[in-house]
Amino acid sequence: MPPRRVITGRSQEPRRRFAEELRALRAQRGDSLRKVGEVLGWDWSLFGKMENGETLGGPEVVQALDQHYGTPGLLLTLWELAVGDPTQFREQYRRYMALEAEAVGLWHFGVSTVHGLLQTPGYAREVLVAGGARGQELAQQVEARIGRCQLLHDEAAPHFRTILSEAVLRTPLRDAQEWRAQLEHLAEVADGPNVVLHVLPQGSGLHGLVSTDVMFLRLSDGHTVAYTETAHHGELIEETASVERLQRAYDAVRDLALSPAESRKFIGRMLEEVPCTPST
Repeated sequence: MPPRRVITGRSQEPRRRFAEELRALRAQRGDSLRKVGEVLGWDWSLFGKMENGETLGGPEVVQALDQHYGTPGLLLTLWELAVGDPTQFREQYRRYMALEAEAVGLWHFGVSTVHGLLQTPGYAREVLVAGGARGQELAQQVEARIGRCQLLHDEAAPHFRTILSEAVLRTPLRDAQEWRAQLEHLAEVADGPNVVLHVLPQGSGLHGLVSTDVMFLRLSDGHTVAYTETAHHGELIEETASVERLQRAYDAVRDLALSPAESRKFIGRMLEEVPCTPST
């Protein structure tokens, strides 16, 4: 008879499981947090936050921990599962997040904010604070949002087209340096191989998406769903006729937008308006 499988009793929720494994591995080694920090060259408080579930850390520190504990690839795999886990997002977004991760093509129009896949940590934090996030929830939501950005850097990254209303680029962050970092990030990704960025000028007039942020997801089976969002509500739209109506409105907006080359120049002009150093 084969041996009975041992049940570990550890969490099946990816973020908690990652933290539990970190604590268990350090306990097995008999290391203190300070010792781990000294050996790996990071502030020991980072490892404490990772073990408490306050942060996931980055891939570099997780790879270093894998090497330190002699668990090649184990912690990095758990980290990837935790970063991509849709349950870390609020309930109304979870199905959308699962579909976003499967999509082979993404088309976005932003009337109010930069899409989460293109946000810097500073931008994400200010948007989430404006939405009421605070404390540990804020830290986790920022980390989850930035973790999503990995989708655009994967080997099989989907093609992503975004149209940003000029109003998005005329609404700066309170911190000028964080705003500069966001604009620089947009300029950088717009030069990438799988992201196309358009700016819709303010003088374009009224259009069918004048008050609607929308994302279209083309799935691997060939059909497309849409997700519309306001500051207080998001809705996943899967009914074909409704999606097609939104697509026609999106196509009309794209016809009004600047070309990708003109849009990159527009962002360059915006950068020239932002101070290079903090004001005193």
